[in-house]
Amino acid sequence: MCIFVNCKWVERCSTYHDIEKNHEVEHLTSFPDVNAKNPFIHVSLVEEKNENFSIEWDVKYCSSFYEEIGRWSKIKPGLKVHA
Repeated sequence: MCIFVNCKWVERCSTYHDIEKNHEVEHLTSFPDVNAKNPFIHVSLVEEKNENFSIEWDVKYCSSFYEEIGRWSKIKPGLKVHA
């Protein structure tokens, strides 16, 4: 799972902004003002039906990570987090 679900900076982070772009989802902010230091991004190919693949982008490590348990749920209440 991406560490951003529990990161205090998720909605302000330029790295997460890039991941949103890669996932083709709406951005949490148009102008991120926090630059992540040393993010480690894990990219996976996920096989779907009909021999199609999707790409999953997850941040597994970041020197700027500041834990705030449930941060994603506070920003996007009711939106499911995929594990």
